[in-house]
Formats: sequence, structure tokens, C-alpha cells
Amino acid sequence: MNVFVAGATGVLGRELVAELAARNHHVVGLSRGARGDELVADRGGEPRRGDILDEKSLADAAEGCSALIHAATAIPTSRKPTEDEWVRNDRVRAEGARNLVAAAEEVDADRLLLQSIVWVARQPDGRPFDEESSPDPDRTTRSALDAERIVRRGGEEGGFDVGVLRCGFFYSPESAHTRQMGSGLLDGKFPILGGGPLGKRDATLSMLHVEDAARAFATAAESDATGCWHVTDDEPVSLATMLTAFADRLGAPEPRRIPGWLARPLVGRHSVRLLTKSMPTTNRRFRETFDWEPTYPSYREGLDEVVETWRNDGLLIAGGDGYEWREQ
Repeated sequence: MNVFVAGATGVLGRELVAELAARNHHVVGLSRGARGDELVADRGGEPRRGDILDEKSLADAAEGCSALIHAATAIPTSRKPTEDEWVRNDRVRAEGARNLVAAAEEVDADRLLLQSIVWVARQPDGRPFDEESSPDPDRTTRSALDAERIVRRGGEEGGFDVGVLRCGFFYSPESAHTRQMGSGLLDGKFPILGGGPLGKRDATLSMLHVEDAARAFATAAESDATGCWHVTDDEPVSLATMLTAFADRLGAPEPRRIPGWLARPLVGRHSVRLLTKSMPTTNRRFRETFDWEPTYPSYREGLDEVVETWRNDGLLIAGGDGYEWREQ
């Protein structure tokens, strides 16, 4: 196939370009400059210049492609994201979805896949949920739900197939958030945020290693199945368990626990909500629809890979009983 990837220079996009190229597809990756061209080409793709927020440039870049993938986001990585940063992410998700729908119609594509997030359907009481559960979006996830509706409507009106992959909480050696977590644990500055007045109530998170996300998208691109699927690993985990396991692998101090409300002035209420509200879901429907299973079935195998990669890349330097973080 000829596959177009919007977001090809991001953490997921880079893995996806490499995965699709390894499967012998011709991959076109959207790029906005020379550095983006290099990132796409190094992973076996053909870089084409354009902007997710510019409809014409997007259609020009996607010319000749039968499958289009919206993997572009602008999720803030600052310690306390501003409203402007969230607005930028909203535009990339929703306006980007509208532009990709228009591009799919312009180039007569057969298929459009959208990367969404499982916590658009997280339930207020924290109970397990699935693809049939009613959405419960908040400020940070509303645009993801908007994008889902845009691509579904676009597929119905434009005559192309649509697949929505709601992914779990991403982590990987290349992820800025994972690196912030690792360096923060080593410095003793990444606490466990708990719910409730005393911070003793743990949230359960559905996780997904980025490599597994890329394999999921490549598998879905090769199929003609349509629908919405949750793509996660096999084992939801509490934030406390995951952070403690991460610290143990790094030889870092055991992370301290603080109430989420106490951290709100430092990191913002949206980040606190993400880490203190449970989102337990399952990949069952995706497994049943596609020939896919996660290479990293739980946080344990995934964190092992993250730490090993950081060691090999020189980001972690052995010192004493653990490691020190080397800034790059």
C-alpha cells in the first residue's frame, strides 16, 4: 500500500513509519522542515512537506496514498501546561481531522485511521469500561472525541472506511513524558499522586508501549475492518505500582505519595485528573478483530525495555546502587 502518516515525526509516528516500511509498504510521512525530512527518511519513509492545519498542503502531500493515518497531536509536555498549549492540541486533533477527511476525499483514499485515547470514555466512578461505554470527556479529551465524530461522519459522506484506535497511556524510551518521569524519579521529584483528601486512593491506568501502538496501527491499515477499538496492554496497573516498579529498575528512591489536590498548583488540574482518575479498559475487541497482541503485555516488560534502551543510549549512567540521568 501507499500509506500517508500525519504526525510522522512524533513519537508514535516515527515508530509507525518504521513499522509500515518494514512491512514493505510505501510510507509517506508529513514533514514541516529539514529535521522532519530526516526523521522520516531515516525510518524508511518518503518525507513530504505540509501542515496538518493547512488543508491544501495536506491533500498535496497525501496524493497517491490509499490509506491515511491521523497520528498527529500536540499534547503539552511542559510541567504546567497553559490553556494556549491545550488549544493548540485541540486544533491539531479536530481541525487536523477535518483536513484529513478533506484530503481523503481529494485523493480518493480507501481508508482513514485516527489515533484517539481510551480516557475519552473513562467513567466518573472509575469502573471498567469498553468501546460501548458512554463517553465522558473533559477539557483535555473533548477534542479527541470531536475528531472521532469528524472522521466517522467524513467516512459516511465521503465513501471511505474509517477506523478509530483509542490508545492507552503511551510510554516509550523516546517519549518526553516517560523521560520526565524517569529523570524525576531519579531526582526524587516525581511523586505518586493519589485521589481523596489524604491521597491514599490510587488510580488504575491502561498503558500501551508505543511500539505496540505502531504495530496496532499498521495491522489496522492492512485490514478493511471498520469501527472503534481500545488498544492497550493486557494488564491495567495503578499509578503507585507502576511508579514504584519504575523507580526500582532505576535504583531510584521509592517515590513519595502526595494528594493530587496538593500538586494541582504545580502541575495543573488537568494533569492531576489524568493521574488520579481510573481508566481500566481492555484490548479484547481489538485482539478479536485483528491478528495482534502486545509485545509488551504489561508495564513490567515495557519498563525493562525503556531502562535497557536508555542504558544503551547513554541516557543512564551507572552510579552507586542506581543510575544518574544524563541530559541531552
